[in-house]
Amino acid sequence: MVKRTVAIILAFFLLFVGYVIVSVHYWSITDEGRLPPKTAVLLYAINNNIVTPDMQPPRFLIQQRPATIAREDLLMPVEEGEIPIRVYYPKREGPHPVILYYHGGAFLEGYGNIETHDNIIRALSARTQSVVIAVGYRVAPQYVFPTAVEDSYEALLWAYEHAERFNGDSDRIAVAGDSAGGNLATAVALMTRDFQGPELVAQALLYPLTTFQDLPLQSRIIYDSGYYLLARSVMYRARDLYTPEEEMWLSPYNSPLNAESLEDLPPTLIITAEFDPLKDEGEQYGERLANSGVPVKHLHYEGVMHGFISFYEVMNLGNHGLRETVSYLKNMFEGEEVQQTLVKEMVSPPKGKEGVREYLESYAIAAFLIVQDLLN
Repeated sequence: MVKRTVAIILAFFLLFVGYVIVSVHYWSITDEGRLPPKTAVLLYAINNNIVTPDMQPPRFLIQQRPATIAREDLLMPVEEGEIPIRVYYPKREGPHPVILYYHGGAFLEGYGNIETHDNIIRALSARTQSVVIAVGYRVAPQYVFPTAVEDSYEALLWAYEHAERFNGDSDRIAVAGDSAGGNLATAVALMTRDFQGPELVAQALLYPLTTFQDLPLQSRIIYDSGYYLLARSVMYRARDLYTPEEEMWLSPYNSPLNAESLEDLPPTLIITAEFDPLKDEGEQYGERLANSGVPVKHLHYEGVMHGFISFYEVMNLGNHGLRETVSYLKNMFEGEEVQQTLVKEMVSPPKGKEGVREYLESYAIAAFLIVQDLLN
């Protein structure tokens, strides 16, 4: 009787394992190409609402680190009101570098905010030992261009004036952002150049939107479905609501890719992803910067989707992208000399031991998600 029970349990276990393997294989097949297992699993979970943005990853995938940073949530005065900002800063004595971080979210209410990007903001502060100020800029449809840009620039001026409050160094400031936030980060870099504002040490642009104009960009066409976390329909809606007048699309603070001059901007890190509508414009912006004499490091990640660094706790390449961002900013803060050239690197999914671990984690997460789905 016991042997029979064990055999039945083993049979069910093997059937479940087989079901997980087949499921991951099926999720990996798309019209745009074969996805690595981890990317396939995460996209399936997100697109089928099995996970939500505020859901914590399984504990076995998280490495606990000691708390070395403090946090303050504040309201910063702007024209006609206040905006929220979140400040993470090292507990040890400074002065520390300062990073202004602009979150993604299509410039629209309900698509992104300080909370949805808190993991990146917190990790940047802890890993760079910098003051990181996340800016809750105002968004459409209530606020149209140039409100978000003006809020973002005002935040830079505020950070410069109040850096000492958080043991920050006002002579070492960088801007960073992802997606729409990457657009705002480079807009701030352009504005501080144009209006003789605080000098920036660097800008880090994670899969940035760089143009509102209708350009023949293949990545916007190929990856337009929204399955890869950014749909062309959302991009059009953002443009209609955030920039309702067509002449707004021509502004360099909206479409830096089409700016007349990109000279005298700070050294730039650009990260792009393979399965991302914004891939081509990020690459082209890096090339234009380099042609204008700006030192550029462009890292292109294969096998991942838009927003992949937000999943750094569970995604090897996401963590790699975060580490590269941290390393780049730390080097710039330390005054590393950079050549006036474009450095391009391709980053592929991990192989060897890391690759095996990534595969095993993919199937473990898939099993977890399948059980969650069954329970719900």
